[in-house]
Amino acid sequence: MEIRRFRLGDEAALFRVYFTAIHEIASRDYSPEQVEAWAPADLDADLWTNRVRGIQPFVAVLGDEIVGYADVQQDGYVDHFFVSGARPRQGIGTRLMARIHEEARSLGLTELTSDVSKTAEPFFALHGFHVVERRFPVLRGVTLQNALMRKVLARGS
Repeated sequence: MEIRRFRLGDEAALFRVYFTAIHEIASRDYSPEQVEAWAPADLDADLWTNRVRGIQPFVAVLGDEIVGYADVQQDGYVDHFFVSGARPRQGIGTRLMARIHEEARSLGLTELTSDVSKTAEPFFALHGFHVVERRFPVLRGVTLQNALMRKVLARGS
């Protein structure tokens, strides 16, 4: 598996990862109405393209298939972290998390934060994040549940 930087042209494959992660994995913890509000099949393509180009994620590639992606912003916020619904529990998320930590070190960050789904919360906890606050964002008129999670990074590590 290769972890590389985002490239123009990755947008559609990243949407497939996002969509399947939510519809096939997160759907265990969220209702069909919540899943559809979070990841509608008819999400505006231009909006999506602008979003992923803006966050400049790291992309996990297995063979010639994009199987996951995650970003870390200059302030330490992890905006997107998704593994394909067709590839759960294969170490993809762990490799992406390691890459995010490498980037955080290179940026001199002292903490990482993320708004994490109920589904991803145990994974983030395994990697040293803890819940700061439970949140209930509203997407397309539907209330979801997530948690603001934080990890303090050791200096020089």
